Amino acid sequence: MSFPLLTVTAAVPAVGAVLTAAVPAARRTAAKWLALLFSLATLALAVLVAVRFEPGGARYQLTESHAWIPDFGVRYELGVDGIGVALIALTALLIPFVIGAGWNDADPLETQSTRWRPTQGFFALILMVEAMVIISFEATDVFLFYIFFEAMLIPMYFLIGGFGDRAHAGSEENAAAQRSYAAVKFLLYNLAGGLIMLAAVIGLYVVAGNFSLQEITAARAAGTLDMATNTERLLFLGFFFAFAVKAPLWPLHTWLPNAMGEATAPVAVLITAVVDKVGTFAMLRFCLGLFPDASKWATPAILVLALISIVYGALVAVGQRDIKRLVAYASISHFGFIIMGIFAMTSQGQSGATLYMVNHGISTAALMLVAGFLISRRGSRLIADYGGVQKVAPVLAGTFLIGGLATLSLPGLAPFVSEFLVLVGTFARYPVIGIIATIGIVLAALYTLVLYQRTMTGPVKAEVSGMHDLRLREVLVVAPLIVLLIGLGVYPKPLTQIVNPAVEHSLSDVHEKDPKPQVAVEAKNGEAAK
Repeated sequence: MSFPLLTVTAAVPAVGAVLTAAVPAARRTAAKWLALLFSLATLALAVLVAVRFEPGGARYQLTESHAWIPDFGVRYELGVDGIGVALIALTALLIPFVIGAGWNDADPLETQSTRWRPTQGFFALILMVEAMVIISFEATDVFLFYIFFEAMLIPMYFLIGGFGDRAHAGSEENAAAQRSYAAVKFLLYNLAGGLIMLAAVIGLYVVAGNFSLQEITAARAAGTLDMATNTERLLFLGFFFAFAVKAPLWPLHTWLPNAMGEATAPVAVLITAVVDKVGTFAMLRFCLGLFPDASKWATPAILVLALISIVYGALVAVGQRDIKRLVAYASISHFGFIIMGIFAMTSQGQSGATLYMVNHGISTAALMLVAGFLISRRGSRLIADYGGVQKVAPVLAGTFLIGGLATLSLPGLAPFVSEFLVLVGTFARYPVIGIIATIGIVLAALYTLVLYQRTMTGPVKAEVSGMHDLRLREVLVVAPLIVLLIGLGVYPKPLTQIVNPAVEHSLSDVHEKDPKPQVAVEAKNGEAAK
């Protein structure tokens, strides 16, 4: 029996969560180092998964399959394609930085009992989310995926509601109420999507007789699975609704600004850079794989919703006064680009969408974590409370600028490659959608540069005059992310060579090929006329 690498990769952070939670209350520092150690071990395993994955090999590799609930056709099936490998690597990469950035965020206040263990709980919950996200990227059994797709909501609920941002303008009672509201809203929205998906999962079993993604897609390709058109469309809508809530796609997005605004900066990164990627990943793996005809049927409506997300998110970001809510609305706009790339049904669009998932995770982590360092120094999330920070904290301002420039997809930084491919892929099939989507790029430059100008330039405000620059721990958290943004912006090949074969399989699922360039078509017609 081969070594169950995928199971171990997901199990290590889960074991780390249990052990971290069990650390005695008085040994908070030990709990932090233990959580960091397990996150680094998970990263090492994720690197091993990437090394053992062969881009030109089988579609799903490192597979594991065991009977779980045989009477209902449920199996413990794992496997990764290039898209899954990239997102597992992203998750494992970001968690150590999330832990490092939140090193002191959950330490108990002086008014709290020393018997309470918020620090241990905080880091245990982060590791538990990591475990559930990783196995969601690995699961090739639909029922297994659904369990962890829903289960990750519980630790996230406690991270948002129990460990909120301490930089709140109101009283502690008001802050607690706001955190509770954000956590409940997050949970209710995602539970509603999950319940609708559960009905669709049951319907899929009734039609297919099992939950195996590989068996169902093979049966669809061979023509041995009879699925009525209306049935397929209803099942597709059930799956897509849940993924659109998680992603989030307009108009199901309203939970995200509340959740990111009230959470600590590391937890906000966990939400938008890690957890939300499960939604867009699942659109590629399950919506297109299980329901190819329904995916093409729904494409025009989904592209319109994605376009609205792009423009709406960017427009609202321009008017934000809260730094963290600005980043949240910017993320809504970016998720619109990702979903647009997926449903453009071109290799450039889907490759760009997958790269966008990875690069958005890195750029948002860099920007949000530096913003968190800034907010913790001033004790305010309001943009108007800052000014002239670059004169007193130049390293903080410089890293904030690079994170912001990555958010607006500046050429030379990683997100530019992703956004360019998404737009090219969309324009090739839907030129009007592609042209209108460029409005999001213009607005991104506006809200990013205005944010930097108002917080970092101008006269030094008295409240920030004594602000100190980034400490060594904070530099160690941000510097690798900046290096990755530049490195993948200049040389994205390590990602593209892993992702592209998986994208080809995804397009074959929906029986689509890249449209021929219009210039080539016109030239061919011209030769024929002669």
